[in-house]
Amino acid sequence: MSSATDPGRVVVVTIAHGRHDHLALQMESLRAGSRAPDEHVVVAMDDRDLARWPAFVVSIPTTARGLPLAAARNLGVSTALDLAADVVICLDVDCLAGADLVGAYAAAAHEDPGVVWSGPVTYLSRPPVGGYDLSALEALDDPHPGRPAPPPGVRQIDDDPDLFWSLSFACSASAWGRSGGFCEDYVGYGGEDTDFGRIALGRGLRLGWVGSARAFHQWHPVSDPPVEHLDDILRNGLIFYERWGSWPMRGWLEEFERRGLVRREAGTWRRAG
Repeated sequence: MSSATDPGRVVVVTIAHGRHDHLALQMESLRAGSRAPDEHVVVAMDDRDLARWPAFVVSIPTTARGLPLAAARNLGVSTALDLAADVVICLDVDCLAGADLVGAYAAAAHEDPGVVWSGPVTYLSRPPVGGYDLSALEALDDPHPGRPAPPPGVRQIDDDPDLFWSLSFACSASAWGRSGGFCEDYVGYGGEDTDFGRIALGRGLRLGWVGSARAFHQWHPVSDPPVEHLDDILRNGLIFYERWGSWPMRGWLEEFERRGLVRREAGTWRRAG
């Protein structure tokens, strides 16, 4: 059991399907931090090769609709709690941990256990020859402009659920229990993050940002808008609409519409043609 100053056991959870090079460097960044996690749970989504990795690995099968991202996060956190975690940190497989990420999240969740905490994330450019230099990440710090980014040492509350994202967040074991976790109706890309933010607020939790919990998202090819995830976005967007009465990811949907890929019909969005 943790004391007034000791946050107790801290467990990092990462869900993965491929991206093994990114996961390996993430593990290296966690080891290099000012406070290492007590355990690292990796949820292998239809990825048998991860079974041999130096982490606490649990597996979940994929589905015909895509990767079960929401269910995988729930499995990862429930596994962390089974390992007696007092604080759980969820980190996207592409994210490198800044030097103080684990310690900063652990302190915030311990001192304010009724808050789900997120941290600023910098999207890195393509890595140089030889890969990213973990000791030089701080010089690359340039957080995503669409999210709050308090300076190191500062925490702030911001209860806008549309700003919550699962790339990097942390909470106390008690906060996770109150939230009930991610809605597993969402499968594949999009929607479950914003849904979780609304669930958390509806169950009396707050949303906040930890300036010292900085993460760095490793480069990989992307499309903008994410056309390859169009069907996931339409399906998950409809689930969100039926739960909350509005559509998420509207910027992407409007760009899909501009390109003639979707159309608005009777208050909903459908594939064109």
